[in-house]
Order: sequence, then C-alpha cells, then structure tokens
Amino acid sequence: MNIIRRPFKYRNDGVVYWLIGVNVFIFMTAQFLGRDFRYFLTLRLSMIPLAVMEGWVWTFVTYMFMHGNFSHIIFNMFGLYIFGVQVERQMGSREFLLFYFITGSLAGVFSFAVYYFTGNYVVALMGASGALFAVELAYAIFYPDSIIYIWGILPLRAPVMVLGFTALELVFSITRQSSGVAHLTHLAGFGFGWIYFLTRFGMNPWRRLTGR
Repeated sequence: MNIIRRPFKYRNDGVVYWLIGVNVFIFMTAQFLGRDFRYFLTLRLSMIPLAVMEGWVWTFVTYMFMHGNFSHIIFNMFGLYIFGVQVERQMGSREFLLFYFITGSLAGVFSFAVYYFTGNYVVALMGASGALFAVELAYAIFYPDSIIYIWGILPLRAPVMVLGFTALELVFSITRQSSGVAHLTHLAGFGFGWIYFLTRFGMNPWRRLTGR
C-alpha cells in the first residue's frame, strides 16, 4: 500500500477538545499574567518572519495557539468545536491531528513566504484560522448535504458556505480590506486542505462539494 495513503487505526479520542483547551489555556494565561508576559508569548509563539529568519521555525506550528483578543479566540474555538468534532469523528483522531497540523503549518509557511517577498518582516501571524478553514472544507466534503445557519438565521448548505467564505477571503485579499486579518493564511489553509484530500485520500473535493 502507498505509504502516503496508509490509513491509521481508527480511534476517536476527542482531540478537538484538547486543542480547544490548550488554546484557551494559553490565551487566558497571557491575559492574567499581564502585558509583559503576553508580549513575551507573542514574540515566542507567533510567526514573525524576522524571527523565522533567525531560526525560530517552531513558530510555524505555535502561531496556531496564539490569539490576539477575545473575539479572535471565541470565533476560532467555536468554529473548531462545531466543525472539528464532526470531522474528527469521520477521520479518526490521529488522521485529524495530522490534517490539522499539516494544513495549519503549511498555511504558516505560505504566509511567511508572502511576508518575506513583500518585505513584511515584523508582522505577527497568530490564530488557528488557517487550520480552521481546512477543517471547514473537510466538514463540507464529508457532509455536503449538511445545513449551516449563518448567524443562526441564514440556512446554507455546507459546501455553499465554505466556497462562499473562501471567495470572500479571495476578494478581501485582493482588495486588501480588513488588513488586520490574514486572508491569505485562510486561503492557504483551504488550499492545503484541498491538496490533502487529493493526495492522502485520493478524493476529489470538487466532486464531493458539487455532487458531480
């Protein structure tokens, strides 16, 4: 069997809850221990291109566990809970962790490349959104007939929601609206999630999303 597609033994250990717990713990610790410690964590865990150029490559992973404010972490953790639990149940915990960290880390690498070539060396990239976009894509692929209520009132099929949000991210990245949001990181997470399904599962996401 091709090692790239060799499946893990299925287990559902609830790693989504652990991921949420670690994210919340780091955020709350930074809040309660004061501004100096929060600044220290931001420097050590966020993906800052200048620091990566000095060898801080671990931040391609750790940036996913740093969040800038309450709305940032609440939105991301709520999304991870809503979509991640179902995706983990479908994939199994080991596959889900591999998927989460590969897509999130590669989104960080992609963002570093963009920042490097555009001269943005001191920007601090943080948040789980890159990996979360990949998880949302996976949810839409596994549950294409699922209905998601946007803001609790607007019903959309999961593929429509995911493709619609991705199109918005593309527009925002081109027009440079909401400059404090790493739209290209979100798009990279979506893109690497797409590639993961093609290479790891031999599954065409477009066919699953469109039913063609």
